[in-house]
Amino acid sequence: MALHKEHRIGRHATLLLLADDRSDLSKLAGELGWKSCLGKVGSMESQKVVAAIEVAAKQQGVISQELYRETHALYHAIMEALHGITRGQMQLGSVMRTVGLRFAVVRGNPYEDHSEGEWLAVAIYGTIGAPVRGLEHETLGLGINHI
Repeated sequence: MALHKEHRIGRHATLLLLADDRSDLSKLAGELGWKSCLGKVGSMESQKVVAAIEVAAKQQGVISQELYRETHALYHAIMEALHGITRGQMQLGSVMRTVGLRFAVVRGNPYEDHSEGEWLAVAIYGTIGAPVRGLEHETLGLGINHI
């Protein structure tokens, strides 16, 4: 069950999110048969962040709208990534924090053995802080879950 060295799905999601030029990453994803989407969200409510990522993944065909297991897998990857950006405190507005975030969702099989199935990686990057412009700091989170 070795993780294929060049097919690290979390690394791919993070690089896709942070890259200025995504052409090489898009080419690799296409060769591997991976799906991905990008988006932005700003909110003082964590449920709006979750909803924005889920809607983008469904609308852009990364996960199926009809299969609960895919939504469930995505939800857990999002929660893991949110724990990273909120330092384990899954609160935003209730503690006077706001976020301005970009996200990437990548779906694919990172293993040498294709019977391991598909996985989802959610990378989130942006700013978090008091709802006062200019007082934010950078934040980054990554979540990975199997489908």
